[in-house]
Amino acid sequence: MKNQNINPVRFLYLSFLSFFGVGFSPKAPGTVGSLATIPLIYAMDYYHLSFATVAISTIILTFISCLVAHYAQIKENVHDPGWIVIDEVIGMLVTWLFIFPVVNLPNIILLFVFFRFFDIVKVWPANWCDKNIKNGAGTIIDDVISGIYAGVCLFLVNFFQLTV
Repeated sequence: MKNQNINPVRFLYLSFLSFFGVGFSPKAPGTVGSLATIPLIYAMDYYHLSFATVAISTIILTFISCLVAHYAQIKENVHDPGWIVIDEVIGMLVTWLFIFPVVNLPNIILLFVFFRFFDIVKVWPANWCDKNIKNGAGTIIDDVISGIYAGVCLFLVNFFQLTV
């Protein structure tokens, strides 16, 4: 067997940004990354994490992801490659925060559908960020905005379902 030098820094940023390799799915990596977030949401619910813990963790994850995505895109000489799916993870978490701590199958399905819709359609200002911010933040922030749109929709569905 050949001795292959594995760059540990590259391994770490590829693992982090691809959500432990999920982003290297040959088909629909963004959708697969969004689906892979669902067990994380269930785990956070299982351990009864507080709203503050999830919100602060999501903010920190967003900040770190912007920096790491910027670094990786320079090193890999790419812009917003499909294998970066940590932005989908963040977007799904942002969406969930709008109905936190609710975790049930109908809401998880709606969370996924709303987020994927807004992530694909990229309603302003997400489309502006996606096209005009050419660094790691541009890769991540459009999904945060999509998560906000999806979260508002999910909140409204829950609000009107409970008050009718």
